[in-house]
Amino acid sequence: MSLTDPVADFLARIRNAIRARHQKLDLPASKLKTEIARILKEEGYIQNYKTQEEEGKLILRVYLKYGASEPAIRDLARVSRPGCRVYIGRDEIKRVQGGLGISILTTPKGVMTGRQARREGVGGELLCEVW
Repeated sequence: MSLTDPVADFLARIRNAIRARHQKLDLPASKLKTEIARILKEEGYIQNYKTQEEEGKLILRVYLKYGASEPAIRDLARVSRPGCRVYIGRDEIKRVQGGLGISILTTPKGVMTGRQARREGVGGELLCEVW
């Protein structure tokens, strides 16, 4: 089965696992999904992630993070889609939820948060927003 939008599938699986209060989530790995998971870990939205090989396929295992009563991730939104790509310049990067969330971008310098992209002075494709 081929997916037309693997990033949207990744975000939907995280959203569904959080709503079902799962502790971990397994999904097919890719470099982009691994980079998004790295950013989510650095920003404190997930506990950990790791890639491993199972039955000859690379799997990304994401360990979700919960507080006392709520998950660390309230919601995820896909912004740029295969049918409508959204590119923003360094001056157009906005704060998500008044600074309470993050935006994730692919830039010429790699995958990074909106805050990092502003600091480095680069723009790129706005993949998603997390809060």
